[in-house]
Amino acid sequence: MAAAIAPRWTIAIMAKKDHVSETPATALLRANRVAFTEHPYDYLERGGAQHSAEVLGLDPFTVVKTLIMQDHDAKPLVVLMHGNRKVSTKNLARQIGAKSVEPCAPEVANRHSGYLVGGTSPFATRRRMPVYVEASILQLPKIAINGGRRGYLVCIDPQVCVQLLGAGLVNCALAD
Repeated sequence: MAAAIAPRWTIAIMAKKDHVSETPATALLRANRVAFTEHPYDYLERGGAQHSAEVLGLDPFTVVKTLIMQDHDAKPLVVLMHGNRKVSTKNLARQIGAKSVEPCAPEVANRHSGYLVGGTSPFATRRRMPVYVEASILQLPKIAINGGRRGYLVCIDPQVCVQLLGAGLVNCALAD
């Protein structure tokens, strides 16, 4: 009888380790019947998309980072960019009709998004903000994007960013 209990206990521990609890982002994806796969990893402070790509064995070009920025009037906006690219704020500002664009301070980004920097998802943000996606992201078959928690990516069809978020297309990528 003890032998029958031991394997169940081992399985329960393994399942607990791999379990990822629901986030506002994954709740929104599920509510909209978006197919996604979950990819938890060990979060590294300041590791960014490059670290998550390396740990998960993904191409950093397919790992999309969610950046909370603000325009000249301090109005927040979301930019989705390849993990191995930077945003040309000058090009972005010109394309969206702003005088300037700059990244938000981390505490401001947290307040706007409702997520901690490093775990920011574009889905189910606390504040409604315009979303802009680097156009070449939409040419990829799948992307890995933050699922609403540090150390947690979800893989989705990139078209979901346009369909659910109404993301506008921009061309503002700079090589990292």
